[in-house]
Amino acid sequence: MIPVPAGERVWLAVGYTDMCRGMNGLALQVQEALGRYPHAGDLYVFRGKRGSRLTFWVLSSTRAKLGER
Repeated sequence: MIPVPAGERVWLAVGYTDMCRGMNGLALQVQEALGRYPHAGDLYVFRGKRGSRLTFWVLSSTRAKLGER
């Protein structure tokens, strides 16, 4: 179980994501594919190519988190 703070939105990226893109690449994908502002503080979930790992990403003006499960 991964705790999500109340009021935080969760966005799931469809398809697989090349995790070698780094933080800037993930931010670009959030802008282009999801049409969202990456610094809004929402939680974004990306799936790797093999589908065996999920990457969780939160970026706001006060915090940045990147985790895997």
